[in-house]
Amino acid sequence: MKRLFDFVMSLIGIIVLSPIILIVALAVKLTSPGPMLFKQRRIGKNNDEFQIYKFRTMRIDTPNVPTHLLENPEQWITPVGKFLRKTSLDELPQLFNILKGEMSIVGPRPALYNQIDLKEMRTEAGVHKLVPGLTGCAQINGRDEIPLSLKVKLDKEYLEKKNFLFDIKIIFMTVLSVIKSEGVQEGKNENNNESLVA
Repeated sequence: MKRLFDFVMSLIGIIVLSPIILIVALAVKLTSPGPMLFKQRRIGKNNDEFQIYKFRTMRIDTPNVPTHLLENPEQWITPVGKFLRKTSLDELPQLFNILKGEMSIVGPRPALYNQIDLKEMRTEAGVHKLVPGLTGCAQINGRDEIPLSLKVKLDKEYLEKKNFLFDIKIIFMTVLSVIKSEGVQEGKNENNNESLVA
C-alpha cells in the first residue's frame, strides 16, 4: 500500500510540477556556471547506498568540506540557491528517487554516506529497516535544528507508529513547515557530492 501510494503520488507530482521543475532547472543553469543537478551518496534501506538527486544550490568551486567548516557559507551559495533551500524546491528531483523505489514520501531523511554516527544510531534503533523519506518526523519537529539523538528518537517513533493516516499527517505538517520556512539552516549542504550532472 505504501509503495503504491509513493509510486502514484511521485508520478503525479512529477507531471503536475513539471513546469516548476523546468523553471527551477533553467534558473539554476542560467544564474551560475555548472550543471543543474548533482547526485550524492546517501544511506538507504538496510544501510544500502543509493544516489540522491537535488538541484544544485552551491557554486561548483565550493570547497569539498561540510558547510559548518566554511568561513562564510553564504558566499558559496548560488544566486537562486538560498531561495531554493528556503522553499525546499532543491528537493524536487527526489521525486524520481521515490518513483524508482529508493525513497518514500515519508520516512527518515537519508543520511550522508559518511555520517557514520547517525548510521550506527539508526541501526541500533532498528530505523535502518525503513525506506528513507522526502520528509519525516524530524522534518516537522525542527529539521536542521535538532540534535542527532532526537532525530533518531523521532525516527524510531515513526517506525513504531507508522500507518497511512500518520503519513498523511506528516505530509500535511511538512507543507505547513515549508510555508513557514521553519528549521532551515545553512548547514543543509550539498558538499561531499559525488558528481554533478546535467
